[in-house]
Amino acid sequence: MLMPKRVKHRRQFRGRMKGEAHKGNKVAYGEYGLQALECGWITSNQIEAARVAMTRFVKRGGKVWVDIFPHKPVTKKPAETRMGSGKGSPEYWVAVVKPGRVMFEMAGVPEDIAREALRLASHKLPVKCKFVRKVDEVNADESK
Repeated sequence: MLMPKRVKHRRQFRGRMKGEAHKGNKVAYGEYGLQALECGWITSNQIEAARVAMTRFVKRGGKVWVDIFPHKPVTKKPAETRMGSGKGSPEYWVAVVKPGRVMFEMAGVPEDIAREALRLASHKLPVKCKFVRKVDEVNADESK
């Protein structure tokens, strides 16, 4: 399970998710990517489940990159606890994802296999996603 080695503050505010992703919105390492179409929190368990689904489908061929990391702690108070007495203790870690963020990348496999592997991974995630290619982004930049 992914989590930071150490953090400056153990508990964090929830924050807001407005706007689109300005960084991490292009396929940087691989040939194909899985891009978020809406904002949300993705837990470390969901990231791991998506990664396992992808690598199992390609039978450990090619290369997979995980471009998101869960930096944000989510706290929870125990069940049947009275109100007050401070904030709860950290329960799990999430990655904050905005629309346009490329979360997973793949290379070294044919496009149809990569498309199916990333589709399986998208079913493990709580946000709508789309398949993107590196060549699509290069062509879009040249046309501007």
